[in-house]
Amino acid sequence: MIEELRIRSLGVIDDAVLEFDPGFTVVTGETGAGKTMVVTGLGLLLGARSDAGQVRHGATQANVEGTIIIDSEGPVASRIVEAGGSVDEDVAVIARSVSAQGRSRAHVGGAGAPIGVLVDLAADLAVVHGQADQQRLLEPARQRELLDAYADAHDLRGRYQTAFEEHDQAQRRLAELVEQRQSRLQEADAVRFGLAEIEKVGPQAGEDLALRIEEQRLSHADELFGAAGAVRQLLDNSDNESDVGSSSINAQTADARRLLDSVREHDEVLAKLADRVAELGYLATDLASDLTTYLDGIEVDPLRLAAVSERRAALSQLTRKYGQTIDEVLAWFEQAAARLHELDATDHDVDVLSRQVETLRQKLAGTGLLLSVARQTAASELAQAVTDELADLAMPHAALTIAVEQTEDEDGLELDDGRRVRFGSQGLDEVAILLQPHADAPAQSLARGASGGELSRVMLALEAVLAGADAVPTFVFDEVDAGVGGKAAVEVGRRLARLARSAQVIVVTHLPQVAAFADRHLVVSKSSDGVVTSSDVVAVSTKDRAKELARMLAGLEESALGQAHAEELLEMAASERRIP
Repeated sequence: MIEELRIRSLGVIDDAVLEFDPGFTVVTGETGAGKTMVVTGLGLLLGARSDAGQVRHGATQANVEGTIIIDSEGPVASRIVEAGGSVDEDVAVIARSVSAQGRSRAHVGGAGAPIGVLVDLAADLAVVHGQADQQRLLEPARQRELLDAYADAHDLRGRYQTAFEEHDQAQRRLAELVEQRQSRLQEADAVRFGLAEIEKVGPQAGEDLALRIEEQRLSHADELFGAAGAVRQLLDNSDNESDVGSSSINAQTADARRLLDSVREHDEVLAKLADRVAELGYLATDLASDLTTYLDGIEVDPLRLAAVSERRAALSQLTRKYGQTIDEVLAWFEQAAARLHELDATDHDVDVLSRQVETLRQKLAGTGLLLSVARQTAASELAQAVTDELADLAMPHAALTIAVEQTEDEDGLELDDGRRVRFGSQGLDEVAILLQPHADAPAQSLARGASGGELSRVMLALEAVLAGADAVPTFVFDEVDAGVGGKAAVEVGRRLARLARSAQVIVVTHLPQVAAFADRHLVVSKSSDGVVTSSDVVAVSTKDRAKELARMLAGLEESALGQAHAEELLEMAASERRIP
């Protein structure tokens, strides 16, 4: 419950303190005096969007502070403590500031908090209704929300929405797979062709490099044999007996070694040089031996050369398509094999996913049907309860009905009775509130069949009925009685007073018939220079209240006739409030 509201520098209000009755508080005042700013301030406390334009001209920021009475063990108190604030017994303070630059800050229980905390608290603190809410009442989505609230279908609708999301995700994935099937088939054919081509050649790791080296040797075998043989002969031609008198490098090195060995004992330097000549002889001998081995290994084989060239050509066909080297070709082969397995598995996935989608559709249909039954049951009960309320709101011959219908759709969900119906994220049903204003009129949608005054009373009747199913302790109405007058206005006031027996009700109104029923009457008035100060928001009673009602009746605050009419209204309302 909201005990007190302080507003500073908000719109035309400079500084005002409003104390609310636990029952029915009404706020009145001349046009432009700032009545709507009271609702704006309450909205800011409840997390409504802020605007720099709300800040009073010349001020640096607007501030709204509310004192609320709560259960210290309840959810609001727990949320305040979670946010770092404190609750003093059953009292807490929440505040909101809006700077002239548009920045907004919130405090709960004395601690700074995100604006989202105020939104969370609002769900358990109050419901604010303005003329915009009357327009929202014309929307099918809002009508469905009200019906679900009365049916207490929150958990059931949550189950349906979870099933809907699961089905939607699976359906979208299936559609993607089916749509991509042709491109997958083309890709799979290309991959299979490449794998078959590589398997046919059967390349080995590093084979291209080895064959290139072998082809080089085979192509130049004669040149290699001649050059290696000539060097071999230069090093050592001892095995060539026909070459008498020739001198090989080995022979010359042996002669040089003998000459130096004969005198090495006479000079250490020369002895070292003799050792180096000996080493040279050993190296020449080893090199000659290696060349002999090399010559033995040289193969002059035109058939082998042709086979190598043909093999290299086959490998080149692969490296032009699948990689620059055979090793890269083999890597492509492994990746392509894995990709082909994935592509082949996708068709299996389509089958599996199709069965999964069908299972989810059955689950969705079952949950949707339960939600639909709950709505249909609640619809008749809610419609009758609102019709009864309308009778008390000067619409004795009005009848309200709530249609809960399904649209057949061949692509929809199949129900137990064989019908296929359209479905969406909120269920299988289309909900429409229909009003028959009087016995001779047809039942029509609120958008077509309700006048402004009738729409106000329908919304009030709905709120009165739903209040029993809603634990929110405070209801705020901003000129919800628009379009209502005369006897109907009296009935609206009477109904608001009745609602105030079970909840706190705060109403901004221009109707004296409504204001007369309030337990506390706050008047917002302009000062001489057109601004509102703290002294301009006062709680009026007795004579001053009658004067305000007389002003509201027809600007007759100084008229004895107006005063008498106002006092009559107050007396009537007082006697009504005494009736249990």
